[in-house]
Order: sequence, then structure tokens, then C-alpha cells
Amino acid sequence: MSPPSVLRLAILECDTPQPQTRSQFGGYAGVFTALLSSAARTLDPPQDLSSLLTISAHDVVNDLHSYPALDDVDALLLTGSRHTAFDNDPWILKLVDFTKRALETARIRVVGACFGHQIIGRAVGAGVGKSEKGWEVAVTDVDLTSKGKEIFGLDTLRIHQMHRDVVQDLPPDAIPLGGNAFCPVQGMYLPGRYLTVQGHPEFTNEIISEILFNRHTVGIFTDEVYDDAMERAPLPHDGVAIGRAFLKFIREG
Repeated sequence: MSPPSVLRLAILECDTPQPQTRSQFGGYAGVFTALLSSAARTLDPPQDLSSLLTISAHDVVNDLHSYPALDDVDALLLTGSRHTAFDNDPWILKLVDFTKRALETARIRVVGACFGHQIIGRAVGAGVGKSEKGWEVAVTDVDLTSKGKEIFGLDTLRIHQMHRDVVQDLPPDAIPLGGNAFCPVQGMYLPGRYLTVQGHPEFTNEIISEILFNRHTVGIFTDEVYDDAMERAPLPHDGVAIGRAFLKFIREG
């Protein structure tokens, strides 16, 4: 049975972008809408995103009542965040619970990037914690599994990163999509339920450079980490291919 022509995607915004990015896109829903729009234009035949999805934005950090009714959505997308997915702040606990309930419907498809990937991992029983290897930032290579190659249509994945927290082990029933020496669990998939990546397909050189500059300025990144990351920030990456995979998953599972 073919999916409805237009599905309802709720983007759960788990953070607020940096000032320049916010002025261009608004919240992270705007950043992901730009990515998915670009991905839709690369379909065969090219599509306008509005013919595939309606998108609503929900600030789950600052408004605990912002969540959509599960009956009113077909898919969720959990964004990245500066926050820590294994903390027990009330908004994080509510997000984990909401994600569990969405997955339990067996109807709603859930997509996660970075913090969103980790929240989904936590919701389905995986360990989440801080990496002993420090920060993985800017464009890095991910070695794909056979399923990862199938889903993304690539042999190797290049993706922006901005994390030091990781999903520590695959949850039950999850199919691994890829990994690298820094982070073995770079993506997870359960048909019809969830699709995640540890990286940030929505990031551009401009978006990540603003984050790198601001975090370096306040001492989060050392000169060495900052200089290395700024060299890799402009490298080509596969964000649009990942966006295509997200669209296919939302529509087909």
C-alpha cells in the first residue's frame, strides 16, 4: 500500500541555534526543513517538499506542553542539542517518555540526529554516555554496514559531527548502519520504527563554523581541536543523501 501523498512530520527542537544560524533559519526545524527541501529536489523526479510533508515545530526544551498529539503525526524528527541525553532534567525525561510512546504505536516513524540519536537509543534501552575519546567534530568518515550502504546509497558516509556523548551499545533488534574508530554506533535502524545518525546531516560549513568559533571563544575547544575542525568544516559531506534517506524512511519505513 502506497503512503498518503502528504505525511505529517513533527520536528522536536531540542536546542536553539547559534545567533547567525537562528537569524537565517529560525529554529532547528528551519535548518532541517532546508535539508529536506534540498533532498526532495534530488529525487527522481524532483519533488517540492510540501508535496511530501507538512512540518510542525515543537520547542521541547522551553515548553513542556509543546508536544503534538500522537494521533496528529505520522513521523517525528529529534534534533541535536548542546544538552546531555543521559541527564535527568524534567524536559529530557519527558522527551524520552514521549519517544517511547511514539515508538510503541508501531505507526509513527522516528528519526534522530546526534542528541536525537542518543535519546532514541535511551528510549529503546541502549546505554548512552560520554566518550573517553573527547570530541568528534566537523566532517568525518563513517564506515557503513551493508544495510547502511543500502539505506544511504553510499559506500562510505561523510558527515558533520559535534558530539562527545555516544550510544554505547546497540539496542535490542536494532540494525547497525555504520561506525568509526571514535564512535562505533554511528547509526541505527529498525524497519518502520526508527532511523538515526550520530552526526549532523543538517549542518553546513557556515553552521558548524559558527558553533566551532563560539565554543572555542569560551574555552570548550582547545586551539588544537578548533584548528583541526576548521580545516575539515568546508569538506564535502553527504547531508543531502542522508536527507533523502530520511524522506524515504518517513514515507516507506
